[in-house]
Amino acid sequence: MFVVGLVSLLSAYLPDIAARTGVIEEIVPDAFPAAATTGGAAIGVVLLVLSRGLRRGKARAWSVALLLTSLALAIHLLRDLQAEQAFLCFLLIILLVASRKNFTARPDPRSLRQVLGIVVLGPLIGTALGWIWLTVRDRGQVPGTSGGDRLAQAALGLLGIPGPVGFTSTRSEAIVTVGLAILGATVIVLAMVNALVPPGGPHRLTSEEDAELRRLLAEWGWVDSLGYFATRDDRSIVFSPTRRSAVSYRVIGGVSFSAGDPLGHPDDWPQAIAAWLDEARHFGWAPANLGSSERSAQVYHQAGLEVLEVGDEAILRVEEFTLEGRPMRIVRQAIARAQRAGLTVSVHRVADLSLEEKDELRARAIDWRDGSIERGFAMALGRFGQARDDAGTVVIAHDGSGAVAGFLSFVPWGDDGLSLDLMRRQPEAVNGIIELMVSTLMAEAETIGITKVSLNFSAFRSVFARGERLGAGPMLRAWRAILMWASRFAQIEALYRSNVKYRPEWVPRYLVYGDVTDLPRVATAVLRAEALVLAPHWYRRLSRKPSRAGAVEEIPAVDDGLAASEAVVGEERTTTDEQPSAQH
Repeated sequence: MFVVGLVSLLSAYLPDIAARTGVIEEIVPDAFPAAATTGGAAIGVVLLVLSRGLRRGKARAWSVALLLTSLALAIHLLRDLQAEQAFLCFLLIILLVASRKNFTARPDPRSLRQVLGIVVLGPLIGTALGWIWLTVRDRGQVPGTSGGDRLAQAALGLLGIPGPVGFTSTRSEAIVTVGLAILGATVIVLAMVNALVPPGGPHRLTSEEDAELRRLLAEWGWVDSLGYFATRDDRSIVFSPTRRSAVSYRVIGGVSFSAGDPLGHPDDWPQAIAAWLDEARHFGWAPANLGSSERSAQVYHQAGLEVLEVGDEAILRVEEFTLEGRPMRIVRQAIARAQRAGLTVSVHRVADLSLEEKDELRARAIDWRDGSIERGFAMALGRFGQARDDAGTVVIAHDGSGAVAGFLSFVPWGDDGLSLDLMRRQPEAVNGIIELMVSTLMAEAETIGITKVSLNFSAFRSVFARGERLGAGPMLRAWRAILMWASRFAQIEALYRSNVKYRPEWVPRYLVYGDVTDLPRVATAVLRAEALVLAPHWYRRLSRKPSRAGAVEEIPAVDDGLAASEAVVGEERTTTDEQPSAQH
């Protein structure tokens, strides 16, 4: 379908190609006759769009493809008994029917209403616009043309059918024919795109699902440092048939995008992953996971997915952490510099903070962030200071006057671990404030029952570590040079440097995807989820749409996600896709 659509599109503008590909052109159903150029281009675009739906296994795409091919077969038989072209269409019909079982993906249930709206209102709006255009631009029309004639011309012109309006020249007639055909083709393309749009996900977390999710975390949250981030407000969840494990995910651009390991009993992970993959196939989503550990990556791979190592997570073990020794000299110097500046640090459970303190930290987080958009998804919670997150821990640094100069927010990692969620510091704060907060947390960890702390995620950490060693090969040095250049735009190398000085334990994390052809879509979904690629501000405002309960759901990020008020799980919220991030 893609090839046929591409040939149609090219032949619309390149007559030589059209002459050499006459047989292929006959396959394209002449469903929308219009001016040769505009009609061919419109049909080509429709088939290109349709091929994408077929690639995703869309049931609607299969139905439309079968309908158009059957129409082409009838046209060829009725037009001088063109047996060769009709036979080609017949072969295509056999192929479509034989492969019917491969096209089971359901569309977004909301898209049917949108398609019906376009089909009903599109021609009316197109006719009105055409009538206005013919009325305002009446040059080239024969004298005495009435408004009714122009209205009929506009309505019929959308279908490429000549109307009652007479023209004084062939050029004027061609301009009107092409213009009206463009309006008609626009309606068709819009209907096709909306008919094949992937669904955005069943629903957000309900109160019952959240309770069951937290039950799994209470029992098995120690397995993965990223487990608590599954409670993000913009994720959905699918449970295994036994309800002993689950996969949390979010749908972005037709990608079912999960993060971290599955939740629950590791022995039950294959069942949860199978349920997640079944749902992805059911809706025509491309499955992907970011931040999978080696253990779960093996389970994903056994389920038929591909695995790619993308970096390492820095983990500090309390019993092994020390500031002694020459390797920690830079950290000691930074801590001493912060202490000389009068900074003091305290460690608190979120439950022990007052509402005023929570509000102040939330406001500081917004004021001190880098840019207007918060980044993060796989290793970021997207909220701060809510009652449902009272099990978290916060490390606060105060300057000599007692004002907040920076803070670190951690979410629980089982009963005895913490995972970094949010890192903020006053822009003009002295260098060493982060080192002072981290060292203070590690010094007081035993008193609050903590044995391990997950810090930042370092993308491509092994490339930086091995690429700077003596004897590194040319390919490794070249790859490191590329990452150093990319670090000008993203904090890739800086995050590695900020982690390696603590001499952490490095735990590899993986990207899981279904097929190499899905990688562009998966990469785009990752960048969108982490808010590294954003639509323009005006488009994000226009993209707001009502949720099922009537609340507002905005597809891209907004500027003040951390300022969201207290919410209750199970109710529809006005949360957004890109919420405040960790420095992971």
